Amino acid sequence: MSWIEALILGIVQGLTEFLPVSSSGHLIIGKELLGVEVKPDAETTFEVLVHCATVMSTIVVFRNEIWKLIGGVLKFQMNDETQYFLKICVSMLPVFIVGIFFKKQVNDLFGEGVTLVGAMLLITATLLMLTHFVRFRQRKMEISYLDAFIIGVSQAIAVLPGISRSGATISTGLLLGNKREDVARFSFLMVLIPVLGITFLDIIGGDFSPQKSGIPVSAMIIGFMAAFLSGVLACKAMIAIVKRSKLIYFAAYCAIVSVATLIWQYII
Repeated sequence: MSWIEALILGIVQGLTEFLPVSSSGHLIIGKELLGVEVKPDAETTFEVLVHCATVMSTIVVFRNEIWKLIGGVLKFQMNDETQYFLKICVSMLPVFIVGIFFKKQVNDLFGEGVTLVGAMLLITATLLMLTHFVRFRQRKMEISYLDAFIIGVSQAIAVLPGISRSGATISTGLLLGNKREDVARFSFLMVLIPVLGITFLDIIGGDFSPQKSGIPVSAMIIGFMAAFLSGVLACKAMIAIVKRSKLIYFAAYCAIVSVATLIWQYII
């Protein structure tokens, strides 16, 4: 992977992470279009790196809310902040189980290429369409612990490349009757700890070393910075789009990309 390829893919990650269109799917499509090749056992290394970068940009944008959350938890009281943190912990259980027991299978899926991405993008499109055509009653109450767990299941399913994590979690939260702004906020905060945890494990496991990953250090640094900076610039705008715009437009986009990808794979 060259530095220019890392730059392009980092920008793609930063711009698509905050939209319900599957950033991991776009990274795979981008690598295919650019002809980027990595070692078979390091398919997810670059993905984890740039996902960590966009998590860092999320922390920058949500820093005030995160500090408030941490401050409330450190009071060691069952206040609103502590309950919100516990709900985030509950939402992490499904993806934790997947990470512990199915990590190899998930890594193998990232080597399946654009065919799987194209098929999974259709699922993302379907989920987003449901939020438009299925009428549901919005509740005024906060996200419940059960809702947090169900949304967490959606996040675990979204480890499949092509299924948008934000699209799956936001769609699930809306179909459960939660407010759009509450679900959007919860969706972006619930991913922080899992991604940072995976990154930490990869660091201590040496997965980011050039010898093991086959990716030069310069490409890793450029890819990380590109994803971080583009993520910081795009985060507020992207979250506003997700919160205010109709998800049917993103459903149409995912469907078009899915069909185009499958045609390109099998016909062209």
